[in-house]
Amino acid sequence: MRVVVTTGKRKTSLAKATVKNGAGRLRINGTPLEVYQPDIARMRIMEPLILFGSNWKKYDIKVRVKGGGYMSQADAVRMALATGLIRMSQDFEARSKMIEHDRTMLVGDPRRTEPKKFGGPSARSKYQKSYR
Repeated sequence: MRVVVTTGKRKTSLAKATVKNGAGRLRINGTPLEVYQPDIARMRIMEPLILFGSNWKKYDIKVRVKGGGYMSQADAVRMALATGLIRMSQDFEARSKMIEHDRTMLVGDPRRTEPKKFGGPSARSKYQKSYR
């Protein structure tokens, strides 16, 4: 039995997906995809499954995700799913379809939050000063 473990990252979220042969069960942190909330995050996670077609139902997928917000987690899960399905099935036609649809599904987004500096409330802004 072949097992593939892949990771997906977005901002501070990290998702680890385990793909193995099975009956088409998909669980994210122990929750089935059908009841995963919020809906917008669920739709984002379903994108690679829709592009891959019904062949993904041959695999059982278990995903562990932590860190970041719910949308960042959804993007990390999406990336881990897409890479895991492609590695497991060796279907490079689906890979090109996913890259054509949205490149961040398979290629990481390097943007991170800029660290805060002294002299202001955030990374770039400075405290207001008065001349009079």
